[in-house]
Amino acid sequence: MSSDYGFSLTTFSPTGKLVQIEYALNAVNKQGRPALGIQTRQGVVIAAEKKVGSSIIDEASLSKVELIDEHIGCVYAGMPADFRVLLARARKEAAFYKREFGEPIPVARLVSALADVMQEFTQSGGVRPFGCSLFVAGCNQHQTADLAAPAGTPQPPHLDNDQDDNEQDLAHGACRLYQVDPSGTAFGWKATAVGKDSQNAKTFLEKRYRVDMSVEDAIHTALLTLKELCEGIVTETNIEVGVIDNESMKFKKLRPSEVKDYLREAE
Repeated sequence: MSSDYGFSLTTFSPTGKLVQIEYALNAVNKQGRPALGIQTRQGVVIAAEKKVGSSIIDEASLSKVELIDEHIGCVYAGMPADFRVLLARARKEAAFYKREFGEPIPVARLVSALADVMQEFTQSGGVRPFGCSLFVAGCNQHQTADLAAPAGTPQPPHLDNDQDDNEQDLAHGACRLYQVDPSGTAFGWKATAVGKDSQNAKTFLEKRYRVDMSVEDAIHTALLTLKELCEGIVTETNIEVGVIDNESMKFKKLRPSEVKDYLREAE
């Protein structure tokens, strides 16, 4: 009888668990390569190990850090194909919001939309949970919705989150770090990691994290953390880093040459 709960997505086990969701989380935390994010007062850094399964695969064709919109980027741990679907959905959501309301989508709203998609796949028949976890880093570029809005322009709907919890996120130029996991739960983080050996990464981050660290220090910390976790030598070819800061409010993925320089500095 217990095996029935293991294969059913929509049936709770006698202990109150949805076993398929736990399996999806295992796909992230036991099989996924490490990914992490660090939020400071100056900006957000996300990074991940990129490991190819064969020496004859073109590493340039694989990417773990991706741009969603000019002010939002993401990284994942888990199944690449599932991430590709979520990335396309996130880009579509951002484009729709900009077309409807004439301004970039707030970071918290995009995260909420992604969480809704992932949660729907935990209670629908004929599907399975997404086998990946996302870190979303972004900066809100818009001012308040009613400033200089043309007559007849639809106003962006209010977020469901409590105002106090998102006061900093809704402020112009405030960069934030979020995680969305296969259960459809969204978290805000100062610093965290996911993937294989992520608990060791979290312990390492707890010792080194400071909210007032610079973006450069956050990059160095991210690289040192990945060095602790990665199997083999860490180089600019198997590490990807994305950065967004309060000044530019633009997300960018570091070039391999830039990653190489930061690795040299972090030694």
